[in-house]
Amino acid sequence: MSFKTLLAYQKGFELAMEIFQLTKDFPKSEMFGLTSQMIRSSRSVCSNIAEGYRKRQYEKHFKSKLSDADSENSETQLWLDFALACGYITEIKKQELQYKSEEIGKLINYMIKNPNKFGL
Repeated sequence: MSFKTLLAYQKGFELAMEIFQLTKDFPKSEMFGLTSQMIRSSRSVCSNIAEGYRKRQYEKHFKSKLSDADSENSETQLWLDFALACGYITEIKKQELQYKSEEIGKLINYMIKNPNKFGL
């Protein structure tokens, strides 16, 4: 089984790509600020899931990397708040992305609480 089959990874990847597409319309002045932060944190969700899955034989390491993924997911939510406050996205778009992020968080937390279901 590959980390790519994990629902949390798949949904995280989809959200990261959606954020990438969305930030293309942000002002160029945000390229090294908000834009890069949103892209980085959303992609880090996936990378931490992948890293944790490859080390899943070590339960503490697995949970630690998943905790990092959850933290990055929360950071992505913060940047969505800033994007809304700056007027770069609508409230509806922010709520849509927030919902997707919360769903990913639930999946990650399920993995943390049930490591034995993921090859440990």
